[in-house]
Amino acid sequence: MSNKNIETLIKQLLLELGENPDREGLKKTPRRVAVMLSELTKGYTTTRKETVNDAIFSERIHNMIILRDIELYSLCEHHLLPFLGKCHVGYIPKNQIIGVSKIARIVDRFAHRLQVQERLTQEIAKEIQTVLKPYGVGVIIEAQHLCMMMRGVEKQNSVMITSSVLGAFRDDQKTREEFMSFINRIK
Repeated sequence: MSNKNIETLIKQLLLELGENPDREGLKKTPRRVAVMLSELTKGYTTTRKETVNDAIFSERIHNMIILRDIELYSLCEHHLLPFLGKCHVGYIPKNQIIGVSKIARIVDRFAHRLQVQERLTQEIAKEIQTVLKPYGVGVIIEAQHLCMMMRGVEKQNSVMITSSVLGAFRDDQKTREEFMSFINRIK
């Protein structure tokens, strides 16, 4: 991705919108937008190795581990407007665990791309399954979409909830219910 090319495109966009890109408030906007887009889409260039960074540890633990309320933001691929919310991740280890911050980094790696929430949820679950090979993984995302709030139907209080369950979380109703009970606990 070339920031110079993006700057040129943003300057052209401002002209198409009827603005003067050379006026005081907009002079540096093309550069700022190019830098912002690089930051918001850094998930395309971040690798699994950079994300996990050898933070997988051997442990004889087979109980459910949950990290709840991971803040996330992403850009809707349909309108390039943000959606933001929280992600809840649970897994049942099979003799190895991951550093807790790495779960949040996995969420960020996939959220920092042009996305739809449905795919984002599935990508996070599959990545944790691939990295840890646990007995099961559950991922739930609750998010508000500015593309619904600012335009179109203009619904301010709607929240979209998506889930992806793999392994024991899919196959065993009691495991899924235990996960949901932890997620739904009073905060």
